Parts: sequence; C-alpha cells; structure tokens
Amino acid sequence: MAATIISGGKHFHAASAYAQGDRLWLSADELHAATGWELKPQGFCLDERYIPIPPGREAEFRSGDLFDLAALARQTEQPLVRDDRHAVWSLGEAPAAIGGRLRSLEAPDFTLPDLDDKLHSLSDYRGKKVLLMSWASW
Repeated sequence: MAATIISGGKHFHAASAYAQGDRLWLSADELHAATGWELKPQGFCLDERYIPIPPGREAEFRSGDLFDLAALARQTEQPLVRDDRHAVWSLGEAPAAIGGRLRSLEAPDFTLPDLDDKLHSLSDYRGKKVLLMSWASW
C-alpha cells in the first residue's frame, strides 16, 4: 500500500510504504526523501541532529530494511497524524522547535497581496515598524 507523507511543508509519495495499525513502515530511501532523516551508525540523523535508537528497542524502529515513521516521530517528539481513508500521514514539528521560534519573537516571513494584488513580503519591511491587521467573519 502506498502512502503520502507530509513533512516540513512538502509532500512525498512513498510507493512501497505500508501501514500496520498506527505504524508506517518505509524504506530507508523513502524515509530520507520524505523527512530528511537517515539511519547512520550513531542512530537517526537529520543535518547535525542525531537521535540514537535506544538499546534493546531496535525492533520498534526497524524491521529488516524498513523503518517505522511512527516510532521515529515518538522518539523525536514530533506529532504524527494519519488519514487512513486517503493513506496520508502528516509529521509535525517538535514542540521544542516551535517554542524556540516563539521565544525569538521574530515573525516568520510570509507574502500576501494588497488590495491591488501587489505582493508584499514581511521581509521587505525588515528593520521598520509594521502593523498587521486581520479580520475574519467567523
């Protein structure tokens, strides 16, 4: 069964993935392509971040050449939700990463159109005071 994985704002179609309850088994190549994580001798690696596989718990993370995305998500404290009907799995950011950005008090860059459809990015106004106003009918 194939699955679509959403991670880091992008989606990846894992053709050989298969779900087993709340577990999603992926090949090493699919895991890396979908999430950026790869297995190295010291454990799972993403850039400079390493997550060791706890001793005696290898079977939770690996079965032959397949890796469980749900086990990795639990180990990295990343929320993982699934839609079984559509075979879509979404991997969120770890709370520590979100908290770090919130503590910085720096708004993420975004781009929105004005009333004349001219695009404006927040980064265009870096170093200037900006007042953002929003409204919703709901």
